[in-house]
Amino acid sequence: MLVVDDNALNRDLLSRRLRQQGHEVIMATNGSEALGKMREQTFDLILLDIMMPEMNGYQVLEAMKSDEVLRHIPVIVISAVDEIESVVRCIEMGAEDYLPKPFNPVLLKARIGATLDKKRMRDQEQAHLQQIAAEKKRADDLLHVILPHPVVEELKANNHVKPRRYENVAVMFCDIVDFTQYCDQHEPEDVVTHLQKMVEIFEELALKHDLEKIKTVGDAFMTTANLLKPVENPVLNCVQCGLEMVAAAPTLPPQWQVRVGIHIGPVMAGVVGHRQYLFDVLGDTVNVAARIESEGMANAVNVSAEAWKFVSHLCQSESHGPVTIKGKGEMDIYQIKGRKHYAT
Repeated sequence: MLVVDDNALNRDLLSRRLRQQGHEVIMATNGSEALGKMREQTFDLILLDIMMPEMNGYQVLEAMKSDEVLRHIPVIVISAVDEIESVVRCIEMGAEDYLPKPFNPVLLKARIGATLDKKRMRDQEQAHLQQIAAEKKRADDLLHVILPHPVVEELKANNHVKPRRYENVAVMFCDIVDFTQYCDQHEPEDVVTHLQKMVEIFEELALKHDLEKIKTVGDAFMTTANLLKPVENPVLNCVQCGLEMVAAAPTLPPQWQVRVGIHIGPVMAGVVGHRQYLFDVLGDTVNVAARIESEGMANAVNVSAEAWKFVSHLCQSESHGPVTIKGKGEMDIYQIKGRKHYAT
């Protein structure tokens, strides 16, 4: 507690009684000194005189209530000024209570106890609100990890996400070559550790090239371009990212090789599930991209004929020939060999 009084006798008397009741007491001789002490350490209660030199009790109350840190500290005014106007003024300025001098020790003890109980309840309420805010932020952060930002905002605003059809979306799958065989020959800890590292690198590459990561299924990494964030040439963004994925995989233990497949077209997208949210992309374009990846060359970026139209003037390729795509018949696949270089 902080006892603020310019009269040494009053300070000593009040401080002695408070210490007898088991309270820790600090003293200040005027308002300015009191405010300085409040900013240096934390107090549970201020016992404040009104008539003081340099800075009176009214000015202290005004300064405290305008300070975001000090405004919540309870104040009991103990003053020889017992006019009703002074009492009303102090209460209106935010004082918890007002006692006249000379104070009644029994009444003072009761008022202090009641004020501290109120502060204790207020502190518990603030702690509870802070805990709720922290848990809400944690849940919000987790939601942003699971779902794209625009989807999270729509979900929070409407409690649902409207399924939509999106045109001209490039879908890319990246898969590890011979991953099943690797899993059969290695411990789960090694498999998951190495897979986690590679996925982290792929997430960074997707972000670098403005792709939206949709999900990972086992060792399959699925991304899209031009779905939620418009890009000028979605196939080119996927190709550039895919080439860097193909280059990065062998540099990571256990020196995996990957296979990338890209197709472009319309897709449907929405949030699937209720207990465990998943923002997913559906439709023929997704299925074809997955088949392009599985039928394409290893350690390479493979694109459909439709996707090749978007980058044929920018990239070098080698035809992989037609492959049979379930439900689509024969489709041409092109293996991207790199970007074209033009003389300047």
